Amino acid sequence: MRRYGKNPDEDDIRVRPNRKGNRPRTNIRPKHEDASEGMVLTVDRGRLTCLVEDRTVVAMKARELGRKAAVVGDRVALVGDLSGAKDTLARIVRIEPRDSVLRRTADDDDPYERVVVANADQLAVVTALADPEPRPRLIDRCLVAAYDGGLEPLLVLTKSDLAPPDELLEMYGALGVPYIVTTREEFVDGRAADRVLEHLAGRTTAFVGHSGVGKTTLVNALVPEERRRSTGHVNAVTGRGRHTTTSALALPLAVEGGGWVIDTPGVRSFGLHHVDPSRVINAFPDLVPGTEDCPRACSHDEPDCALDAWVAAGHADPARLLSLRRLLSTRERREGD
Repeated sequence: MRRYGKNPDEDDIRVRPNRKGNRPRTNIRPKHEDASEGMVLTVDRGRLTCLVEDRTVVAMKARELGRKAAVVGDRVALVGDLSGAKDTLARIVRIEPRDSVLRRTADDDDPYERVVVANADQLAVVTALADPEPRPRLIDRCLVAAYDGGLEPLLVLTKSDLAPPDELLEMYGALGVPYIVTTREEFVDGRAADRVLEHLAGRTTAFVGHSGVGKTTLVNALVPEERRRSTGHVNAVTGRGRHTTTSALALPLAVEGGGWVIDTPGVRSFGLHHVDPSRVINAFPDLVPGTEDCPRACSHDEPDCALDAWVAAGHADPARLLSLRRLLSTRERREGD
């Protein structure tokens, strides 16, 4: 091995060349303190359309974000070309913390969790009273996902001229979920949109529902300048509509106080593998004090649950406990049951 003295000739020291001709990699990443704020409006094959100030900008996710994905509703930080001009591309370098998250899995035994919408205040569950028939189990699952994700639910019942809403409203009356009942005629003349708008001003509302219930038609009426293709028909054999909305899209409301509506693709299943049942009780503040004497890791749907005695003593409405347990059991029941 060659030895050097106290003052070696630096030109005599061998240095291994960098074949790639670039600087060595480092774990230090720029902070992008000058990045601009934006909101994700839609995602399409790796390209994200974002609202930056008053213009839309197409962007892609920066490599340093790794597997972390941005979804509709996310507040993000962007750098690069933010002009919004054709064929320009910006970079999303940061995804800000989320206030709420609507998530689902393909099925209850599927561990892969999919974030549908971020930072929404409200979840509007749209369901038809007939053609297609209502699916209460799917509604239950949407409510559980809303409570778990920090969203307030809103029921929008359509086609009440084909079937009465009484039975469905009685089922959800104890939950205290606000609701709107509309007819097909109200969809045509715009009255349905006007009534729904009263619940949307100043809020970000995600619309969810299975195909054929009129969800996208309602969104088109709420934001007429940004019409999306509606469901053409309901299959006479299966009783289900055909998917025409293939990606979530955030649209601004032109009303006093502002607001956003987020149209999501029609769903045929709503898995709850990601939901911790212990968090669902938080949507029932009148029942929470009764859980103090529950056994450890109580599911609130077992013989030793303290909620039975709490309700029997008159501290809460028995219908509320029944509603809680119906929601907790949704993971054991399929949507079509």
